[in-house]
Amino acid sequence: MFGIVFPDHTFPLDATAFAQVAPNSWLLDLSSLALATAPRSAVVLLLPAAVAALPPGKAVAVYFQAATNRPFAFLGALGPTRPSASFPLPEAGDEPEPAVGPAKLGVAVEDAAVLPPPPDEQRAERVALRVGENLFNFMQSFCGADGGKLVVPTDILDRWFRKFQERAKKDPAYLKSFDF
Repeated sequence: MFGIVFPDHTFPLDATAFAQVAPNSWLLDLSSLALATAPRSAVVLLLPAAVAALPPGKAVAVYFQAATNRPFAFLGALGPTRPSASFPLPEAGDEPEPAVGPAKLGVAVEDAAVLPPPPDEQRAERVALRVGENLFNFMQSFCGADGGKLVVPTDILDRWFRKFQERAKKDPAYLKSFDF
């Protein structure tokens, strides 16, 4: 039904490497692969027969658990319009308690409508929101009030964008401050 590759770590693995934990869910314990180092990414793919057999409105959701005492993180979903994808794998992180147990990759057939957007889309939305807030704050510093309306100079976007570019050139970490 599906396959997986950990770039620079494994040959392609098919669904037989996974343990079926429910009728539509499979789990791969990464400790069973005897990898020299933890993989940073995984390429998950649906085989052509699986794409054809996937019921309408369903998707194959991909999850990752960095350690047994960490929650599963949704990485994204596969389906007829996206039969394969490369997913970055999150690390166990800087949690107060140390990571315990092996990392696991989960695959499940789920309703596509209830799946959250992939983390990359969520990140892009957060960055766009922060950039918009920056622009709004800049515009407020120049505005006047006219009957409940904000009045700003006509070249306000050009001024803001020049300032934005100058700060980004002076401080490369400035752009990173827009990500949560």
